[in-house]
Amino acid sequence: MTSAPTRAVPRPARADVRPGARRPRGPRRAGRGSTGLSLGILSAAAFGTSGAFAASLIGAGWSPAAAVLARITVAGLILTIPALLQMRGRWRMLRRAAPRVIAFGLAGVAGCQLFYFNAIATMPVGVALLLEYLGSVLVVGWLWARHGQRPRRLTVAGAAASIAGLILVLNLTGAAGINPVGVMWGLLAAVALAIYFVLSAATGDEPLPPIVMAWGGMCVGAVVLGLLGVIGVLPMAASTRPVDFLHHQVSWLVPVLGLSLVAAVIAYVAGIGAARRLGAKLASFIGMAEVLFAIVFAWLLLGQLPSPIQFLGGAFILAGVTLVRVDELRGSHDVVEETQRGRRGGPAPGQQRRVEPVPAGPFRLDGPGDGLQGGPLPAEQVGGVAPGAVQQGQLD
Repeated sequence: MTSAPTRAVPRPARADVRPGARRPRGPRRAGRGSTGLSLGILSAAAFGTSGAFAASLIGAGWSPAAAVLARITVAGLILTIPALLQMRGRWRMLRRAAPRVIAFGLAGVAGCQLFYFNAIATMPVGVALLLEYLGSVLVVGWLWARHGQRPRRLTVAGAAASIAGLILVLNLTGAAGINPVGVMWGLLAAVALAIYFVLSAATGDEPLPPIVMAWGGMCVGAVVLGLLGVIGVLPMAASTRPVDFLHHQVSWLVPVLGLSLVAAVIAYVAGIGAARRLGAKLASFIGMAEVLFAIVFAWLLLGQLPSPIQFLGGAFILAGVTLVRVDELRGSHDVVEETQRGRRGGPAPGQQRRVEPVPAGPFRLDGPGDGLQGGPLPAEQVGGVAPGAVQQGQLD
């Protein structure tokens, strides 16, 4: 028996890809980006309705803490059955993710709202919102410090434009009487908001479904806020009398269900899905649109017409989000390379490593890098066959 010498087999080349050229981004990646943007906008719009729903409850004698507790408790109950259905046979996954879920509930659900309500108790609402949404800048700093993703010029410009837009939208020119304690609470709210986006974007090897992540966070947040109310840290006051909503007297259940279903279930589930598709940085900047939607809903539902300066601020926020999005699209490959050179070496939450294309050229079984040169092939491991005989066609 004889064996013919091995010859180089040319690798078929694609006609639309030049050697060394960057492969075009596939439709699947583009689809994830568009879906993430849609989910981010939906989340911001859903969060923006919370002010209109909560205002009717607070006007009827509810304390802010009681409204938040009712919001996340009912939301947790709504999500219980879908979460249990998704976790059938996969409870080990939830046990492994328990630390992340607890941190998400403590910071992203309970902490963020607790810190914000303490801030608005001692300073104007607009200043408190501005301090809270500095969390987007903290996300950029975290990705730089932890994952080596140094912000590029477009991201810096987008952050500056978004912050300027927030100042215009919130009309901070007349704000006075800033309390240092309120500033501390506002900055803690910013840290909690940044943690919310970072934990939402983190996927791991087996990521929890967004519904399960939101459900776990709601349960943890409800328990924590409930305990704080029992020990007297948070004032809890509620009423079952009718409330004034959309210029009509309605049951208190209407705004509570609106807060729970729209401003909690939809907002958190869509926000987690957006952060996993877009990453923490871009999702946090899209989250700034919550302020715009809050103003729009106050205009449509409560008759509070925005001023021209607020429309200008909205344009600045949209411009900032656009700059960050363009920077993400233009520098996606560079980000991965910087991540690989980072101090920890791992990709950032929501960031995928790029798979390098195989260089065009002939394919050989005995070429450099195949691990076979100088060593026996499987057939040569049989006794009596000299090493290298198969490569050289000397097997008889």
